[in-house]
Amino acid sequence: MLFVCYPKCSTCKKAEKWLKDQGVSFELRDIKENNPNAEELKAWHEKSGLPLKRFFNTSGMIYRQMELKDKLDTMSEDEQYDLLATDGMLVKRPLMITEDKVYVGFREKEWQELKMD
Repeated sequence: MLFVCYPKCSTCKKAEKWLKDQGVSFELRDIKENNPNAEELKAWHEKSGLPLKRFFNTSGMIYRQMELKDKLDTMSEDEQYDLLATDGMLVKRPLMITEDKVYVGFREKEWQELKMD
Protein backbone atom coordinates (compact mmCIF):
# COMPACT_ATOMS: atom_id res chain seq x y z
CA MET A 1 0.00 0.00 0.00
CA LEU A 2 1.15 3.50 -0.80
CA PHE A 3 0.52 6.29 1.72
CA VAL A 4 0.87 9.68 0.04
CA CYS A 5 1.05 12.53 2.51
CA TYR A 6 2.54 15.88 3.47
CA PRO A 7 4.55 15.21 6.65
CA LYS A 8 3.75 18.62 8.18
CA CYS A 9 -0.02 18.16 7.76
CA SER A 10 -1.78 17.36 11.04
CA THR A 11 -4.37 15.11 9.36
CA CYS A 12 -1.57 13.20 7.60
CA LYS A 13 0.25 12.74 10.92
CA LYS A 14 -2.96 11.48 12.51
CA ALA A 15 -3.52 9.04 9.62
CA GLU A 16 0.07 7.79 9.74
CA LYS A 17 -0.16 7.20 13.50
CA TRP A 18 -3.49 5.38 13.02
CA LEU A 19 -1.96 3.13 10.34
CA LYS A 20 0.98 2.27 12.57
CA ASP A 21 -1.28 1.66 15.57
CA GLN A 22 -3.36 -0.73 13.45
CA GLY A 23 -0.26 -2.57 12.25
CA VAL A 24 -0.93 -1.68 8.59
CA SER A 25 2.26 -1.81 6.53
CA PHE A 26 2.69 0.89 3.89
CA GLU A 27 5.21 2.78 1.80
CA LEU A 28 5.30 6.51 2.59
CA ARG A 29 5.59 9.12 -0.16
CA ASP A 30 6.00 12.84 0.55
CA ILE A 31 3.65 14.61 -1.85
CA LYS A 32 5.63 17.86 -1.69
CA GLU A 33 8.89 16.17 -2.74
CA ASN A 34 7.40 13.54 -5.05
CA ASN A 35 4.17 14.89 -6.52
CA PRO A 36 2.03 12.41 -8.42
CA ASN A 37 2.06 12.84 -12.19
CA ALA A 38 -1.08 13.19 -14.31
CA GLU A 39 -1.09 9.48 -15.25
CA GLU A 40 -0.94 8.38 -11.61
CA LEU A 41 -3.68 10.82 -10.66
CA LYS A 42 -5.91 9.58 -13.47
CA ALA A 43 -5.41 5.94 -12.44
CA TRP A 44 -6.05 6.75 -8.77
CA HIS A 45 -9.15 8.78 -9.64
CA GLU A 46 -10.58 5.95 -11.74
CA LYS A 47 -9.85 3.41 -9.00
CA SER A 48 -11.40 5.62 -6.30
CA GLY A 49 -14.85 5.92 -7.85
CA LEU A 50 -14.98 9.48 -6.48
CA PRO A 51 -15.62 12.74 -8.33
CA LEU A 52 -12.35 14.31 -9.50
CA LYS A 53 -13.08 17.41 -7.42
CA ARG A 54 -12.45 15.28 -4.29
CA PHE A 55 -8.78 15.09 -5.28
CA PHE A 56 -8.36 18.85 -4.89
CA ASN A 57 -7.23 20.33 -1.58
CA THR A 58 -10.09 22.84 -1.49
CA SER A 59 -8.94 24.32 1.82
CA GLY A 60 -5.40 24.96 0.59
CA MET A 61 -3.91 28.38 -0.12
CA ILE A 62 -3.00 27.60 -3.72
CA TYR A 63 -6.53 26.41 -4.48
CA ARG A 64 -7.94 29.66 -3.12
CA GLN A 65 -5.30 31.88 -4.73
CA MET A 66 -5.97 30.32 -8.13
CA GLU A 67 -9.74 30.71 -7.55
CA LEU A 68 -10.21 27.12 -8.66
CA LYS A 69 -13.65 26.88 -7.09
CA ASP A 70 -14.95 28.88 -10.05
CA LYS A 71 -12.67 27.34 -12.70
CA LEU A 72 -12.86 23.55 -12.21
CA ASP A 73 -16.28 23.22 -13.83
CA THR A 74 -14.95 24.70 -17.07
CA MET A 75 -11.83 22.50 -17.19
CA SER A 76 -11.61 19.09 -18.82
CA GLU A 77 -10.55 16.11 -16.70
CA ASP A 78 -7.17 16.03 -18.47
CA GLU A 79 -6.63 19.71 -17.66
CA GLN A 80 -7.50 19.00 -14.03
CA TYR A 81 -5.05 16.05 -13.86
CA ASP A 82 -2.33 18.24 -15.39
CA LEU A 83 -3.06 21.00 -12.89
CA LEU A 84 -2.98 18.61 -9.91
CA ALA A 85 0.35 17.28 -11.18
CA THR A 86 1.94 20.75 -11.01
CA ASP A 87 1.97 21.01 -7.21
CA GLY A 88 1.41 18.44 -4.47
CA MET A 89 -0.17 21.09 -2.29
CA LEU A 90 -3.16 21.18 -4.67
CA VAL A 91 -3.86 17.50 -3.98
CA LYS A 92 -6.15 16.44 -1.14
CA ARG A 93 -4.22 14.36 1.34
CA PRO A 94 -3.53 11.93 2.70
CA LEU A 95 -4.06 9.40 -0.06
CA MET A 96 -3.94 5.68 0.57
CA ILE A 97 -3.55 3.60 -2.56
CA THR A 98 -4.23 -0.12 -2.27
CA GLU A 99 -4.36 -2.74 -4.98
CA ASP A 100 -8.04 -2.18 -5.67
CA LYS A 101 -9.05 1.04 -3.92
CA VAL A 102 -7.96 4.63 -3.31
CA TYR A 103 -8.85 6.53 -0.14
CA VAL A 104 -8.81 10.35 -0.35
CA GLY A 105 -8.51 12.22 2.93
CA PHE A 106 -8.48 10.49 6.30
CA ARG A 107 -11.80 9.09 7.46
CA GLU A 108 -11.11 6.50 10.10
CA LYS A 109 -14.38 4.68 9.49
CA GLU A 110 -13.51 4.18 5.79
CA TRP A 111 -9.92 3.26 6.53
CA GLN A 112 -11.04 0.43 8.88
CA GLU A 113 -11.23 -1.72 5.72
CA LEU A 114 -7.44 -1.48 5.42
CA LYS A 115 -6.98 -3.70 8.44
CA MET A 116 -8.74 -6.50 6.59
CA ASP A 117 -6.44 -6.41 3.54
